[in-house]
Amino acid sequence: IGGGALEFVAARRALEGDRLERHPLGPSLGQCCGGAVTLLTEVFDPARVAALAGPVIARPAPGAGEMPLAVRRLLADARGAGQAPEPQLIDGWMVEAPAHRSRDLWVWGAGHVGRALVAVLAPLPGMRVTWVDTGPDRFPSEVPEGVTVLPAADPARLVAHAPPQAEHLILTYSHALDLELCHRLLAHGFAAAGLIGSNSKWARFRSRLSALGHTSEHIARIRCPIGDPGLGKHPQAIAVGVAAELLRPAKPQERSLRA
Repeated sequence: IGGGALEFVAARRALEGDRLERHPLGPSLGQCCGGAVTLLTEVFDPARVAALAGPVIARPAPGAGEMPLAVRRLLADARGAGQAPEPQLIDGWMVEAPAHRSRDLWVWGAGHVGRALVAVLAPLPGMRVTWVDTGPDRFPSEVPEGVTVLPAADPARLVAHAPPQAEHLILTYSHALDLELCHRLLAHGFAAAGLIGSNSKWARFRSRLSALGHTSEHIARIRCPIGDPGLGKHPQAIAVGVAAELLRPAKPQERSLRA
């Protein structure tokens, strides 16, 4: 947050525990810009983080009294509107929405199904989408906000740049590329992966991946087919089914794959 006098004070305070202070921006800090800064210092250990529950967190700063009526009203309004308020300090109470870790999702392929999937998934909060295909001409002229587009002549080489906790959906125009992506992902590591295709396609892929040295248990981490066949084969229907799979709470055996 910078390297000035106030920033060094903030760094020192972080070592001293929770506190709420007001610092005039004057001679005591070697500054002449005027005004003042209110500095709230909070230290979180694992137990304290685990106790943070709900879409909006309100907690007292050191020395604060009971929750003010203004804070109660703010929380009620936030629940009613379904929107988190901006972070703010009200009568010694800090109110803010916790920042949840984004889900890294890599979509391999910008064909009809890939486009439908990205259109469905990109607006979801907490979803960080990286979209890969073989060239700029493979992508639509308008890409949803927040989506990272990566055109690459050899997409499989980008697997090495994916975070190990990323999730992957493989749906390129080429079975050979699909197979190479599966092979590289199994060697690289991932949280979850899905491959578009039929049961017969997956049977062939399992055989080839086994010949490449992957164990049956490891290969089984890739889901294929994906989506809900009962919804039909229209790209948007496939996208809805796959999105539902991604958003459905993980089963115990699936949660272990995300650990």
